[in-house]
Amino acid sequence: MPSGSGRLFERAQRVLPGGVNSPVRAMRQIGREPIFVERGEGCEVVDVDGNRYLDWVGSWGPLILGHAEPSVVAAVIDAAKLGTSFGAATGAEVVLAEEVASRLPSVEMIRMTSSGTEAAMSAVRLARALTGREVIVKFAGAYHGHSDGLLAEGGSGMATLGVPGSPGVIAAQTAATVVVPWNDREAVASALAEHEVAALLAEPVAANMGVVPPEEGFLEFLREATIEAGALLVFDEVITGFRVARGGAQELYGVEPDLTVMGKVLGGGLPAAAYGGPRAAMERISPAGDVYQAGTLSGNPLAVAAGRATLAALDERAYVRLGGLTDRFAAGLRALAADRPLQVAAVPGLVTLFFSERPVRDFAGAGACDLEAHARFCRALLARGVYPPPAQFEAWFVSLAHDETSVDRTLEAAAAALDEALA
Repeated sequence: MPSGSGRLFERAQRVLPGGVNSPVRAMRQIGREPIFVERGEGCEVVDVDGNRYLDWVGSWGPLILGHAEPSVVAAVIDAAKLGTSFGAATGAEVVLAEEVASRLPSVEMIRMTSSGTEAAMSAVRLARALTGREVIVKFAGAYHGHSDGLLAEGGSGMATLGVPGSPGVIAAQTAATVVVPWNDREAVASALAEHEVAALLAEPVAANMGVVPPEEGFLEFLREATIEAGALLVFDEVITGFRVARGGAQELYGVEPDLTVMGKVLGGGLPAAAYGGPRAAMERISPAGDVYQAGTLSGNPLAVAAGRATLAALDERAYVRLGGLTDRFAAGLRALAADRPLQVAAVPGLVTLFFSERPVRDFAGAGACDLEAHARFCRALLARGVYPPPAQFEAWFVSLAHDETSVDRTLEAAAAALDEALA
């Protein structure tokens, strides 16, 4: 008899493309049907069949405090009692914007959106307006949402499905996008020299091809090279923002971009994102300026409430603890990876176990991983009550709801799962 998840998947495929509302949820890369989640509690999720899993997905990053964090739930309930949406300015969004600006020295003003896709698309539009140029440089395997011009050689779900682009994207859109390998200074220098570049768009830690940190000095090189070329440096911190450090990756690495895209943690599990930068740049955005961008649900009061409650919990002590948990998890995985065709990459709050004989430094290296072994590993973990990101090209998200016990339980399950996957 089919499981509850199996029965729901049959129904879902009749009304949802592929049975899901975002491709990676289908779990196709690991060769099984998706799990249908009923609820989350702390660092665990429970599916519709009552199976309980240690969760390392965390809604793909927003839930840095864990599922159903009481302070976040209470903030959302209190906000909902006052009204779910107004389509008007609120005091709460001002407070959230002030908090963001206090954390990011490169950001004086923000404009909120409802998704990272919108924020990245809008930041690119602003960069083109500010420079009077059209070409955008991005990195292979980076994912900046599903707007047409940024889909070229994308990571995340596009990498999982093995597609380099998408039908329906016209050539004129991708013609203005130049794609170069991550961590490749020569390729970046050539792209900036050969084109009139409006902006170089980068995840400061590549996290949609698995976690691939920048090599030493690479972000500093991007900063210097873009200044020399008259291009803007735009950091997509949708994943890293407020996760790897209080001020995101730009604080962690000490490199300030011209514009920043943020999301995930910013909304505390509700739909919220933003882009921001210096006042002189952001005042080009309408109605202050001539670059148009709008959204009915931008700054939605429920999302703002969740974001404020989440950021309020993220003080320096929280980041010390998150870093310690990440170090413990990564060290345990490295011990398991010894003398095996495995590589471990980690920054605070993010971890990836690559099924590769060589260290992964770019998208080509990530693409060379043993996806079948990775799929066996994930299936074996799920059978042992651990819910990993079901794709080699996604990060494991460490949360403050995890603790030493949940890390050690996961490592114990991983040891058995690796024996099974690599047998």
